[in-house]
Amino acid sequence: MASEQERYLNRTTMMGMVVGSMVGAGIFSLPATFGNATGPFGALIAWTIAGTGMLMLAFVFQFLAVRKPDLDAGIFTYAKEGFGNYPGFIAAFGFWAGSCLGNTTYFILIKSTLGAAIPAFGEGNTVPAVFVSSIVLWSIHFMILRGVKQAAFINKIVTVAKIIPIIMFIVIVAFAFKKDLFVENFWGGGEYNFRDVIGQVRRTMLVTVFVFIGVEGASVFSRYARNRADVGWATVMGFLGVLCLMILVTLLPYGVLLRPEIADLRQPSMAGVLHAVVGTWGAVFVSAGLIVSVLGAYLAWTLLCAEALFTASRYELVPKAFGHENKNGVPSTALWLTNILVQIFLILTIFAQYAFDLTLEMTSSMTLIPYLLVAAYGLKLGLTRETYESDPGRLRRREMAFAAIACIYSIFMIIAGGLVYVLLGCILLAPGSLLFIFARRELKLRTFTPIELVLFSAIVLGAIVGIYALVTGAITL
Repeated sequence: MASEQERYLNRTTMMGMVVGSMVGAGIFSLPATFGNATGPFGALIAWTIAGTGMLMLAFVFQFLAVRKPDLDAGIFTYAKEGFGNYPGFIAAFGFWAGSCLGNTTYFILIKSTLGAAIPAFGEGNTVPAVFVSSIVLWSIHFMILRGVKQAAFINKIVTVAKIIPIIMFIVIVAFAFKKDLFVENFWGGGEYNFRDVIGQVRRTMLVTVFVFIGVEGASVFSRYARNRADVGWATVMGFLGVLCLMILVTLLPYGVLLRPEIADLRQPSMAGVLHAVVGTWGAVFVSAGLIVSVLGAYLAWTLLCAEALFTASRYELVPKAFGHENKNGVPSTALWLTNILVQIFLILTIFAQYAFDLTLEMTSSMTLIPYLLVAAYGLKLGLTRETYESDPGRLRRREMAFAAIACIYSIFMIIAGGLVYVLLGCILLAPGSLLFIFARRELKLRTFTPIELVLFSAIVLGAIVGIYALVTGAITL
């Protein structure tokens, strides 16, 4: 039996969870993704918008960790406390299901990368690719069952290992950087007016959401923190460090290649950029870094998924069975369901033509919902003055501003993503709500309040419309 002291995580380990969660596949695809959409000027605007919005959200996580230390599961407990049981469930289920979809994309990308050398893996969704992915999936599953502390330590080592190739990429490309080439690319390679630049920026918005997912990593594991202040420190410092890496990875390639050349690079495009600078070994080096990075991100997100479902049970949002821990203090039942769902998604990718793109975009849209609810709860605390009884008005206004900007950003991103992903999200949430219904019946409590019933009905209606749109071809996958 693991002792309480052994299960604690210090601030550097928790920061590693944040960095490990955020630095996955996305950062390796940034050069071509941005190069296909815009030039350095548009990229700077995009990162300013995304960086500001997500930094405000990181600040919200920071001050909520201190003001509400009893809410030690983060991402959905704030929604439950602020808006009721069913919104809390929506936040928990959205985070969990979206994360499971995200884990599926990791396996697809690894096998797609290896597919260049092993044709049987194809685009990452062939039968051999799914078979090998399944072996990795269950190997990591049984490793995590041996203890969260051990898995977190391994994640810390992997995080360091995957940051090294990214740092080397930045250093090498910085030395090869040509100012004149960067200036030529600056406006996107042509004459554009303000409207054109805004259009370019919109094309990058969902990408920035995906690469920032994981900023809540320390908050989700806050029950393991030695000190609650460590949660906020790990969140903000981890975010700022990753933001700097992403901006450099995005902008530096414009100084070594023309924008059309960057846009035409195959993914992972960081490999193509380094190949252009130093040759074949650079592409191999980055591809190896990608595999390590994705495996590390998968480990972190598996922990996050299981922890989210486990704590949802503790807060009586899903059946009690998911609150079971094994002798090593691991939420084993939640972990089993998480990886069974990932396994199902993996099998389904065999029959899906655009599995990677769909799961990536769905992960972003599903995660924005709990982000919005967290920001809204931070704003609610300020408006009601709860926890601010002895604080100066200046502090309350500042934290309200953080929460308000985070709310606006989250709403903007949901709208920018489009109605399609809202409807697809409803298709997942409607049947998933059965877990909430079973939990309420298990407790012999009223299932929905009147407002919650309206919300549930809207989700069911959205699911019906979404299914109809899929059947008729109005929405294509």
